[in-house]
Amino acid sequence: MKTIIADGNTAASKAAYFFSEDVAIYPITPSSTMAENIDEWQAEGQTNLFGEKVKVHEMQSEAGAAGVVHGLASAGVLTSTFTASQGLLLMIPNMFKIAGEKLPVVFHVAARSVASHALSIFGDHSDVMSARQTGFAFLSSSSPQEAHDLAIIAHLSAIKSSVPFLHFFDGFRTSHEIRKINILENSDLKKLTDFKLIEKFKNSAISSQNPTCRGTSQNTDTFFQNREASEPFYRALPEIVQNEMNEFANFTGRSYKLFEYYGKKNAEIVFVCMGSGVETLKQVANEKGFGVVAVKLFRPFSSRHFVNALPKSCKKIVVLDRVKEDGAVFDPLCEDVISALANENKQVQVIGGRYGIGGKEFTPSDVCAAFYNAKLKKPKNHFTLSIKDDVCLSSLSKVEFKEKSADVSCKFFGLGSDGTVSASKNTLKIIGEKTGKFVQGFFEYDSKKSGSITTSHVRISDEKIEKPYLPQEYDFIACHHPSFLNKFNVLNGIKKGGTFLVNCPFSEKELENILPASFKKQAAEKQIKIFTIDANKIALALSLGDKINLIMQSAFFYLTKVIDFEKAKDYMKKFAEKTY
Repeated sequence: MKTIIADGNTAASKAAYFFSEDVAIYPITPSSTMAENIDEWQAEGQTNLFGEKVKVHEMQSEAGAAGVVHGLASAGVLTSTFTASQGLLLMIPNMFKIAGEKLPVVFHVAARSVASHALSIFGDHSDVMSARQTGFAFLSSSSPQEAHDLAIIAHLSAIKSSVPFLHFFDGFRTSHEIRKINILENSDLKKLTDFKLIEKFKNSAISSQNPTCRGTSQNTDTFFQNREASEPFYRALPEIVQNEMNEFANFTGRSYKLFEYYGKKNAEIVFVCMGSGVETLKQVANEKGFGVVAVKLFRPFSSRHFVNALPKSCKKIVVLDRVKEDGAVFDPLCEDVISALANENKQVQVIGGRYGIGGKEFTPSDVCAAFYNAKLKKPKNHFTLSIKDDVCLSSLSKVEFKEKSADVSCKFFGLGSDGTVSASKNTLKIIGEKTGKFVQGFFEYDSKKSGSITTSHVRISDEKIEKPYLPQEYDFIACHHPSFLNKFNVLNGIKKGGTFLVNCPFSEKELENILPASFKKQAAEKQIKIFTIDANKIALALSLGDKINLIMQSAFFYLTKVIDFEKAKDYMKKFAEKTY
């Protein structure tokens, strides 16, 4: 095993590269990094489980990528692809065929909103929920570490069960979140792989030496019977996945279950959720005294395993869906929970709500609002979190939650393509790789991307970080462009006594005349330490053009002293050489 600083896309694609002989790609935000990684690694000569470079087929649409994957798998080739949003929807016709023919393909999806009244590049579960009827098994990851681990389990389970898998995690939240994670190297993964099953799959491939009849047209006399004949594969699948999880735990020490329970042991209120929202719930569960069931295997949904995961004390279940299914009685996950309870003859009150649609922030304050709603004698059903719904009045008001944290939190305002995000990522790698500290990074982009504002959020801690939401308060804020001072509330969330750094060419007196009154008021009330640097002037003198990121990064290390500055300088030089 190896420790690296990586985002969720990289974590998942590490596994996909090892278990694939060929991949078919058509990049789409926010899954593009996975395809780019595969392309880069094969160009570098990295090898898969057979000691070969992965072949990459770049297609002209997601439908074409899915068609290639279908054809490759039919020919006995281990293959995978990566997608999101409308891209996944274009793959659905082929997904039905892949599942119907029981081909062990894996799709890795950075779950993203499907365009409806408008387009959104940000995350929710509307794409994966639109594909849940295809016959694929669905595995959900909640963090970059899980994105790596469950990607491995998805590939191993697909090979063992002959059922294709869709492994998904939240777009931009998990896909682009950077953390310190442990990955398995090729030698480790080979020990987990059943090569006899792979040989069996290859022997079943369509070939001139092994002619088989597939993809026929069937009439009413046989079609229904053959559809039902697939049922044993899905009934066996939960135990197959759990066995793979157990094998993985024996090898790595990282344990997973189909439905994982966290929080108070004898809780009366239990939340059910998938994706990054699980970690947000965990931050509040013990303090408020409720339980959390994290759904890992969403399809097939095992009623028995779900009910067994619930504490016997459970009286109310709050199901949080990250999708809105117009016209449905309940949203998809909530409907599955109600059906599972009915299947197992368990009587529990179920309350359904929605959160995080279109990448809307989901915080511990939202969790508290849902918890206090559940405690009411007549709780609001079909509620929404994080928004103010003045049309149907579904929203719950936030409840203040002050988290206890020893994290050092930082925020960097920059422009798309100015290098601020790259510098922030290098900062995370320097601290995470060169010290024993844990790091986490989130990066907010405007959908216009290049030339628009970017905001980088960084956490640094001596303890493991499991907070898939933006910091509530900041020790350090840097503004890389002085124009932002009058456009945005750049001091929002800064702690009392915090540090503010601004890149500007102004003298102290000139800056005082330029700063808005609201900025001065906040700075005085919170006793903020303000520093200036003319990074553009320094960049021009050093022939760096408009790339001010290295200069601002140096100032960050000098002011915060999160690590020794002399060591930081050496690390920055090495990372600059690597990056540029």
